[in-house]
Amino acid sequence: MTHIIKNNTLEVAIDIPLENYNGSRFDWSGKISSIKFENLPLTTVEDTESKNINFLGKGLYNEFGITSPVGFEETPVGGWFHKIGVGLLKKEHKDYLFHRNHLIKPASFDVNYENKKIIIICKSELINGYSYILKKEITVSENSFIINYSLHNTGEKRIITDEYVHNFMAINNTLIDKDYELKFPFPLNSSLFDETVNSENKVEIGSDNITFNKTPEKQFFFSNLTGGKELQAEWMLTNLKTGVGIKEIGNFKTNKINLWGWGHVISPELFFKISVDPKKTIEWSRKFEVFKINS
Repeated sequence: MTHIIKNNTLEVAIDIPLENYNGSRFDWSGKISSIKFENLPLTTVEDTESKNINFLGKGLYNEFGITSPVGFEETPVGGWFHKIGVGLLKKEHKDYLFHRNHLIKPASFDVNYENKKIIIICKSELINGYSYILKKEITVSENSFIINYSLHNTGEKRIITDEYVHNFMAINNTLIDKDYELKFPFPLNSSLFDETVNSENKVEIGSDNITFNKTPEKQFFFSNLTGGKELQAEWMLTNLKTGVGIKEIGNFKTNKINLWGWGHVISPELFFKISVDPKKTIEWSRKFEVFKINS
């Protein structure tokens, strides 16, 4: 079931937990599957040719612990570990790879609807000393919407992880080309990036922006765009052909921003570091603003 919250200009579609996407990677609470601005689509899917639509990302799917989920290292092979927002995953290998499909014991979910808002609560069980309550509120207002997060540690051990939104962006489903520009509120220094995958040289790194000289046919990837510095969590994507732009603004500083994309999609990712002691709560938010260029 897909729930839609909207106003006169903005429409946000949300797949409720246990429906549609059921993979072990992305958070099941508040799965934003698509966004429309004045009926213009702003998001797309991870892979346009795959038939496994319920195992791949789309829209604004988010993820906790992409490199190492909570409790993974101390869980023996054959045991179960937490994937926040999903449930318990069975450990079948010594190393964790986010793209593997794991056996899942789903967490408990509650969904509440209000005017132009949806509230989803995810409750875990206690395993290996870890447990939590994740609360996510998604609210539409004017030409923007905000995702408010609350993670309460109900377990016995400190929770150390991170969270990001994958942001599968494609304004009006146009291919990634010279009409797109991705800007950041800080200077870019490619020599400080951790990893660069740009085999076709179709992605161009500017002083504070990223552009494209042609549509990429292969996937591209850049990690650690901040160069390890702690900076304002923000990006802005514009498309000249449609005259529409969108920006994400976190209410936090980040020291990790990644960028992934393909010919049909561009995904800037702002990582939020999480460290929360037992019986404590951590809160953060992400605001997405949609606008017309030169208006």
